[in-house]
Amino acid sequence: MEHYGDRPALEPEPDPLPEVALPPFDEDLDDEPDEPAYDSERFVPPLPPPLPRPTPRRAVAWAGVFGAPILLLVLLVFRVRTPALVDLVLLGWFVGGFVYLVATMPRAPREPWDDGSRV
Repeated sequence: MEHYGDRPALEPEPDPLPEVALPPFDEDLDDEPDEPAYDSERFVPPLPPPLPRPTPRRAVAWAGVFGAPILLLVLLVFRVRTPALVDLVLLGWFVGGFVYLVATMPRAPREPWDDGSRV
């Protein structure tokens, strides 16, 4: 084993870097901003219209599509034993709601010439 236990030849350490001068501290720091955070002359969009309410049948269908799986998941997580009839009702509510929503979907777009893009 040649050179076993020899120390390697190291280069001399470089000179330390000079200290960096920090910028002067701004004493004019206070809680009040110099300018207001908003400009009162800027454009303020109007309030959006309220969301349309679904018909009662459509609301029950949406509740079945989202509510039945969530309820089944909660019952499974907390290990609540339910009768088979309850499980079948929840499954039927989910499937029936999905079928109702698909069956009542409009076949054509609201505006035939509309390609869906908005500016």
